[in-house]
Amino acid sequence: MEARTWFPHNPYAEWYFNTIRIEGSPAQRHHQETYGGAPYDNFLDMWKAEKFDPSEWASLFAQSGAQYVIPTTKHHDGIALWEAPGTGSRNTVARGPKRDLIGAIRDAVTKAGMRFGVYYSGGLDWSISNLPPHSDEYELVRPSDAAYSMYCYMHVAELIDKYKPEVIFNDINWPDFSKRYGEYSLPALFEYYYKKVPTGVVNDRWGVPHWDYKTSEYKYNLHVENEGVWENNRGVGYSFGYNQLETEEHYLNIEKLLHHFLDIVSRGGNLLLNVGPTASGEIPQLQKRVLLDIGEWMKVNSRAIYGSRVAPGLAPSDSPWLRWTRVGESTFAHIQAQGDVLLLAPASAVDVSKARTMDGQHLEVRRDGDYIKFRIEPLVGPIAVVEFS
Repeated sequence: MEARTWFPHNPYAEWYFNTIRIEGSPAQRHHQETYGGAPYDNFLDMWKAEKFDPSEWASLFAQSGAQYVIPTTKHHDGIALWEAPGTGSRNTVARGPKRDLIGAIRDAVTKAGMRFGVYYSGGLDWSISNLPPHSDEYELVRPSDAAYSMYCYMHVAELIDKYKPEVIFNDINWPDFSKRYGEYSLPALFEYYYKKVPTGVVNDRWGVPHWDYKTSEYKYNLHVENEGVWENNRGVGYSFGYNQLETEEHYLNIEKLLHHFLDIVSRGGNLLLNVGPTASGEIPQLQKRVLLDIGEWMKVNSRAIYGSRVAPGLAPSDSPWLRWTRVGESTFAHIQAQGDVLLLAPASAVDVSKARTMDGQHLEVRRDGDYIKFRIEPLVGPIAVVEFS
C-alpha cells in the first residue's frame, strides 16, 4: 500500500496523535466530531487506568506460555509510563493514572517468573518538535539534534538503572547526534547497559550496525528471518494499541495464531505477541481468549517449543499443514491433520523407532522410503504434535 494511503488510514491506534494531524483523514474527522478537536494531551488527563491489575496481567501472560514481557515505556506521542526525567507532567505519575505503570508491571512479571524488558521509542517523539505529520513517505522525518539525543539517553539510562530490563526494544531509529563515540553517545549507552545488565540484549532498530537480535513486524522486514537470532512482533489484531473498531474478524484465532507461531519457531525465531489494553487497564476479552487458548495448547506441547532449534533435513508443508522443531535428541512434527497422515521425513532426519503423541500415546509408524505414515487425531487445539526419538 502506498504511504499516502496507509498513513491517513493507519490501523495502529498508537499513531492517533499523528493521524489526527493529517488533513482530511478519517481520524481527524472523528477527533473533531467526538472531541471537538481538543488537544491530544487531554487524553492523558482522561486516562485513569482504574481497573489496571498488574498481577492479573502477569498471571494471564504466564498462562499463555510467555517467557518474557516487554511493555511500552514511551511511544511516539512522548508520554512516559514512568516518571521519566525531563518529561515534566507528561507522564503517568504526574497525571492520568498517577502511578508508575512500568514499575508495577516489572514487579508483577518478575514475581510470576518471567523475564522483563522495555520498549522505548527513540526515533520518534511528536511532542518535542514542530515537524509535520508523517503522511506520504515511509522514510520518516525525525528529531536528531543534540538536545533530543540527551533526552533519550537520560530516559534509557534511567530505565536501565531503575528496572534492570533484560531486553531493550528500541523503535524506529536513534537520534543521529548520538551515533558517534564519546560521552552520552549511543556506543556509551550500550556499554553502560551491558555493564549494568550482563544478560541484557538489544534489538536492531537503532540505525547503527549493532544488535543482539533482529526484528520483523507483521509482514515487514521479513528478510531478517533468514539467519541469525530474530524475533517477529505483531499485535493480536492489526494494531498494537487498543483499537476499539477492531472486532473478532480482525483478531487472530487460535488456529491462525498457532500457524504463525509454529512457522516462526520452526525457522528458529521468537514471537513477541502484543496485546493492547483498554484505557481502564483491562485486556479485552477477545485478546484474552487468544492468550488462554494458546496457553492450553502450550500446557501439553511446550516441550516441543522451549529451547527448540531448526530441525535439519526436514521441510515444511501446507498440505497437510506441517512444521518441524528439534529439542535435544527429539524431533517434533506439528501437524494439522486427522486420520491417516503421510509425511516426507527422510530416515537421515527422523528416527521413527519411537513415536508418541505429547501425552505419551505410542504411535505405529510405517516407513516407505523417505515417507512415513501413521494415524493421528488432534489432541489439544487444531495442531497436534508427535515426538520422534
